[in-house]
Amino acid sequence: MYKIAVLGDRDSIYGFAALGLDIYPVAKGAEAASELHHLAENGYAVIYVTESVADSIAQDIAQYADRPFPAVIPIPGVSGNTGSGMANVKKFVEQAVGSDIIFNGES
Repeated sequence: MYKIAVLGDRDSIYGFAALGLDIYPVAKGAEAASELHHLAENGYAVIYVTESVADSIAQDIAQYADRPFPAVIPIPGVSGNTGSGMANVKKFVEQAVGSDIIFNGES
């Protein structure tokens, strides 16, 4: 069975433990990058990362972009949504479809 982890600041991820997910509170930077690699090497299929932490370890996350596992997925934290998660979704849709099909209501 595959495992799911949530990586980020304690306030943002604490509630995920109630859902049965493994939580890993980290600070930004080297600690977060080290934990990401540790989780990836130890059977985690999905790793949710708060956007603020994901922004600080973007190069480390990019190493897993072309691999089937783990899927590293940015999520908003308590500090709010930075927009990087939606930007990644938009990029992947453009790659898959060949054009931007996400309509944001702006002209």
